[in-house]
Amino acid sequence: MTTDLSDYAIIKEGEAEILMHAKNQVFYNKTQVNNRDISIAVLRAFIEKRKEEHVARLSKKTKTAPKVSEKDASNSVVEEVSNESDIIDEKTNGDCEVAAEISQEEPCSISEEPNKVTEGKGQVELKPPRVLEALSASGLRALRYAREVEGIGQVVALDNDKISVEACRRNIKFNGSVACSKVESHLADARVHMLTHPKEFDVVDLDPYGSPSVFLDSAVQSVVDGGLLMCTATDMAVLCGGNGEVCYSKYGSYPLRGKYCHEMALRILLACIESHANRYKRYIVPVLSVQMDFYVRVFVRIYSSASAMKNTPLKLSYVYQCIGCDSFHLQPIGRTVAKNSSVRYLPGFGPVVPQECNDCGKKFNMGGPIWSAPIHDQEWVTSILSDVKSMKERYPAYDRISAVLTTISEELPDVPLFLSLHNLCATLKCTSPSAVIFRSAVINAGYRISGTHVNPLGLKSDAPMDVIWDIMRCWVKNHPVKPQPPDQSGTVILAKEPVLQANFARAVASLSKAQTKKVARFLPNPERHWGPKLRAGRQITSKHISLLGPDAVNGVLNHEEDEEHNAKRQKIEDHPTPN
Repeated sequence: MTTDLSDYAIIKEGEAEILMHAKNQVFYNKTQVNNRDISIAVLRAFIEKRKEEHVARLSKKTKTAPKVSEKDASNSVVEEVSNESDIIDEKTNGDCEVAAEISQEEPCSISEEPNKVTEGKGQVELKPPRVLEALSASGLRALRYAREVEGIGQVVALDNDKISVEACRRNIKFNGSVACSKVESHLADARVHMLTHPKEFDVVDLDPYGSPSVFLDSAVQSVVDGGLLMCTATDMAVLCGGNGEVCYSKYGSYPLRGKYCHEMALRILLACIESHANRYKRYIVPVLSVQMDFYVRVFVRIYSSASAMKNTPLKLSYVYQCIGCDSFHLQPIGRTVAKNSSVRYLPGFGPVVPQECNDCGKKFNMGGPIWSAPIHDQEWVTSILSDVKSMKERYPAYDRISAVLTTISEELPDVPLFLSLHNLCATLKCTSPSAVIFRSAVINAGYRISGTHVNPLGLKSDAPMDVIWDIMRCWVKNHPVKPQPPDQSGTVILAKEPVLQANFARAVASLSKAQTKKVARFLPNPERHWGPKLRAGRQITSKHISLLGPDAVNGVLNHEEDEEHNAKRQKIEDHPTPN
């Protein structure tokens, strides 16, 4: 190690350590520890699931083998082995090129893994998964993957910034032989690298500073069939409706500024990834989708199938949101009609709403299309949560990610978007019932209801909006409100008599299991100004108070003023003014 450590601070996260220069030339985001922890948990679950699927495929082939004649069986085995070896040769050639490139640039190179493939009895051994971190910066995420995830293979870390690549290589050396044997760093444009390595990586991780939209087209092509794409978007102002036209240009969907805007952001990102995948006869299956801190993060598996791709219009919907009472309705893009053994794909029936809202008489805004199919795989969520709890000491952000996963495990999987109880009461200008009372009324009416990980006050329910408003009308009858102007949405809603007579008796299922056990589900931020921080190399000014806090900004500005004052003083002493 020839690096002078006096110029660096050592940052430890999990089992990885990185060297951060005093000038902060390379971007490091402390707040993304939650992101990295949950990614490691999902990656562990993916590796186990991949092994199970491989065993299932082999057992299926074993069962079907006796039904085939001996000659046909031997031919099929030879063909299978040749196909597999073709794929392996293609990947191995890529590995050799990568290894050769590293050996020229870097003494720390990838070591060859012996006996990766066994061609005995026509069965091919499962290779360790290859991971691509497309935007690596300091390389912390890649190093944590290599050091903490058992069974992982090669981790390729890319960046198009020379200083970042140098920092990443320095950190790889600093983390010892395990990191050196598994992680390699390249100076490259991630889009070009992914396009030139199609269907080569088992896992692709996109975590840009801002929007991932420019990387999605190449990312969906570089993942193998059944592989995992992990994608982060931090441009929440755009995704949540602050700049709807910008969102449409980047993601192909128009956002709405409802209380559910953060979940809508998740669903817009999923719809965008699906759109890019469809161009190459591929489709996505979400396993986990998280809105946390200042970003959204989705984990999707990517498959190739021209026939399954036809189901995409069934998974997408437009959203109609009333500008008066915020009631929302979904319009599916497509539908299917089954006749005998054939299935026809047809446009969706519409419209689902009239010109004016049935509840308050106001107009609708239209947004979307969004992903309206489930955004989580509950089997995966349960598996990930149990794994996280079993090794809690290995997750620096255990409290936060276990709380989020617990809430996700109790969400209704088939209900897009959610209601805000406080928003309903604000429309009617009434006092709010407790969440338990409102949940009980919905359950007693014969519908399902749950919380959401996106908002502590959010409630997911399959009850239609007219049932929700009837429950609120019954509540207001017992808790009267002051008279409001006749043109107000709340006045119009309350003027109608409820069709459903709500029952507010306490229902058994009104509290989730986590609430009953008093398990923490929404934790406060660990410190003030817990945000995305600044890009590396940006100058800190007074406009960054909202990100860094006034104390940090004032300290930097005062330090700069002192340096400027000392420089002027030195200049005067060196060149005194003549009398």
